[in-house]
Amino acid sequence: MIDFELSEEQQMIRDSVGAFATEQIRPAARAADETGAIASDLVTQAWQLGLVSGPIPEKFGGGGDSRSAITGAIIAEELGYGDIGIGLHVLAPRLVAFPIAEMGTDEQKERLLKQFTGANFAAASAAVLEPAFDFDLTAMQTTAKRDGAGWILNGSKGCVPLAADSETILAYAATDAAKGLAGVDGFLVVRHAPGLKISEREKNMGLRALATYGLTLENCRVGSDARLGGDKGINFSRLMSEARIAIAAFGVGLMRSAFDYARDYAKERKAFGVFIAQKQAIAFILGDMAIEIDAARLLVWEAASRLDKGEDALRESYLAKNYVAASALKVADNAVQVLGGHGYVRDHPVEMWLRNARGLAAIEGIATV
Repeated sequence: MIDFELSEEQQMIRDSVGAFATEQIRPAARAADETGAIASDLVTQAWQLGLVSGPIPEKFGGGGDSRSAITGAIIAEELGYGDIGIGLHVLAPRLVAFPIAEMGTDEQKERLLKQFTGANFAAASAAVLEPAFDFDLTAMQTTAKRDGAGWILNGSKGCVPLAADSETILAYAATDAAKGLAGVDGFLVVRHAPGLKISEREKNMGLRALATYGLTLENCRVGSDARLGGDKGINFSRLMSEARIAIAAFGVGLMRSAFDYARDYAKERKAFGVFIAQKQAIAFILGDMAIEIDAARLLVWEAASRLDKGEDALRESYLAKNYVAASALKVADNAVQVLGGHGYVRDHPVEMWLRNARGLAAIEGIATV
């Protein structure tokens, strides 16, 4: 039997992150979308919540909290309720910190984890997605070849968050293409490594608060100590399951925000002398939106619970991400429909949420629980 009742600690995290998202992130979302910039004090406030440092072991300066995929999904959903772009920005350091803490060598933990437990935001990122219409995690085109004591990386990546400001980028590359997911490794590449070229900032339709970049690895040489996990390597399948659960959870948060806004609007807007929420057509739309939100969250939590039990969740995380990508787009579009002509103008945030929802199907590996 599956029990999704939150612990007291998880409920406290949900309440505190939810309050921060509602009171601090939501009011800043429109400006961040318009300008493509997030106020530094907002990022600092988010950093001080300990969402990155909390699960890092105490000996590296972290909080030593037990890490849970369900707790991570709760955090992502609440941040997504405020704004996905801002939420992805403030959690981007997890893309390096958490894989190192989970699968890194002792030397990598000693060398790199302390930067994520200081007082100031430490930008870091991961490079997973490749700029190809047929991109497939099981057939990654970016390669890493042994060369003496080190490795040579070649390939292109896209949608790499905070790449221009990140001191460390965890680049994923195939070391044995015949093994599929099992043949992918992660390499800790410093920003100024020879052969690493970072493009101009990408101009995206949605998630415009989040700065993303393309990068090229052209005979980029890294030392043997750059391979995450050393000779043992990594469990790439698990890392991608964690990433997909996080992205799906962010989408659930967006769905909630769109539903709440459309519901409240429908209860206040009158047409022909009655509130439009009393119209059967509007009520049915809102009812369908509520169903989609609960269904999406259950898929996310089912996948997360498998990870927390040490089980494989590749299938469940894939289903959750795909379902949320479609459902979030539907729910956001329904919110626009409920607002009618007002839904299409920037006086209301639903058009922004629709653009953000469109991106959920395209992004891969830019968040983690």
